[in-house]
Amino acid sequence: MPVQIPDDSDFSSFKDQCLSCDGWVSRYNKGGVTVWCREEESRTVQKVKMSIVCKDVTAEMLYDVLHDTSYRKKWDTNMIDTYDIGRLTANADVGYYSWKCPSPLKNRDFVTMRSWLPLGNDYLIINYSVKHPQHPPKKDYVRAVSLLTGYLIQSNGASCSTLYYLTQMDPRGSLPKWVVNRVSQFVAPKVMRKIYKASLKYPDWKRKHNPSLKPWMFPEQNALPCISVSELNVQRSDSLENIDESGLSEDKTHHSEDEET
Repeated sequence: MPVQIPDDSDFSSFKDQCLSCDGWVSRYNKGGVTVWCREEESRTVQKVKMSIVCKDVTAEMLYDVLHDTSYRKKWDTNMIDTYDIGRLTANADVGYYSWKCPSPLKNRDFVTMRSWLPLGNDYLIINYSVKHPQHPPKKDYVRAVSLLTGYLIQSNGASCSTLYYLTQMDPRGSLPKWVVNRVSQFVAPKVMRKIYKASLKYPDWKRKHNPSLKPWMFPEQNALPCISVSELNVQRSDSLENIDESGLSEDKTHHSEDEET
């Protein structure tokens, strides 16, 4: 299936999903963080949405934090590796991301096409999985599929903003119920708080690390090699390995800081 770069209607649809309450069930609401879950027709597909109010953080600052790959390596402790592969347009690129799963599950990775759009007081970043011929599935990872993942950032005034995160993904495996519960109750809220804390520290860090370099805002700074959408295909779930991890028990000796609520 050919890859299509998102247009304004795709961003508008994503924003509507972030703000809609229809069909979503609240699973967590504490300390300014809310997590909603939604059951899809396929039991293997996980759909989660969350939001956090970020005081003393502007919408533009959040947008910078979520784009800045160098800074992400400082705060995203679930990440194993991430790198950019190439650019498609001034506001679309392809990248790789791998992350730690709760033990004893196998770690997952993604290759995604990401697109972004500042829209008035809103900032949006969305992605979905693609196949790139030079970045096939790796031996030690399960290649997961992002059907639609992204962020909506809304300004709440001069120095306050709200961050929404929505992900619809296929982890390529039957996950045990404790994983789904742990994601909504521990992992998701912690990730949102990490982004918030990272945003508070970002101005000081950025002043010391290429303060004027923001290729997501200034396309002329982008040094990534150009690639064509013709080199890519949409990553279909049914073309990847599917593993059954539903019978695995929770390894309580290897929690990766998830229990901070």
